[in-house]
Amino acid sequence: MMARSCATSLLLLIAAAAMFAQVGAPPSPKVKLYMPYKEYSQADNKKIVAMFQDLRVADVSDGMDVVGLANVGIANAEIKALRRDTENFTHRIVGVAVTARYLPTNRREIQMDKKTIDRWYDELTSETFEEMLFPGSILVIDGAEDGESRSIGSNNIMQWHKKGMLGVVTSGGLADSDEIIAEKVPAYYRRLARGIRPGRNELESVNRPVMCGGVLVRPGDIVIADGDGVVVVPREHAAEVAQASRQSWTKSDCSAHSKRRFSRRNSLLWRAAHRPFQFHYTVRSIATPASWSRCLEGKRTCT
Repeated sequence: MMARSCATSLLLLIAAAAMFAQVGAPPSPKVKLYMPYKEYSQADNKKIVAMFQDLRVADVSDGMDVVGLANVGIANAEIKALRRDTENFTHRIVGVAVTARYLPTNRREIQMDKKTIDRWYDELTSETFEEMLFPGSILVIDGAEDGESRSIGSNNIMQWHKKGMLGVVTSGGLADSDEIIAEKVPAYYRRLARGIRPGRNELESVNRPVMCGGVLVRPGDIVIADGDGVVVVPREHAAEVAQASRQSWTKSDCSAHSKRRFSRRNSLLWRAAHRPFQFHYTVRSIATPASWSRCLEGKRTCT
């Protein structure tokens, strides 16, 4: 009896090892991947993200225009904030993308008992991307066509948050919305969903290029999200876009003045009140976005 039990355990270990080897194995020569994965150091991530601090989605959109990336990276307005904090702007996130892609399943089960559900969570619709999350990351989930699958709930979003994830952006479904709002973890989503993942979707890939809100998102890209929606900046253009975004609303001396005078909250409100082309504001030149006047210091106009 003991020998049979040992043999069974050995077979299970061999099967598990084979499964994990298959998952980690390189693709067949018949599979072609044309968008390589690029890894960035945490030091580089922090440096790039710092360039976008206090910039809004609208500011970054202006910067994208300046560098020739008009209509690139602006997610469909269907991707919206679950909550808005207009006091402290805690719903706003700026971070580095970690990506995952769920697809609708074509498997069917006679009965979804606990054993079957556990098997699905372990083998088919797992959350292995949790291992890839790091402080300053933003999880981007491509789940646009996975139906009623609730890929995000109040429990797993808190687990991800403990890993340092700043927030989540998904083109798929979200549940437990009341609890997530109470937990104050920023979430940007397309629709509400009530169904469990087992029997509905499967995890296709982690840290591969995905589409979310109609835009390409690659691991390492910079994600900015606020009440206006979500914008994704290609990593190779991030520094250039950040610089252009800041130049489009203020000169450096005005920026320093605003930082001395205003808190983060008031600075955001102040800039919103001084957007270009508003009737109470004098614009000296509109030749390029970089020449817009965006700062007032007393009665003096900064251009």
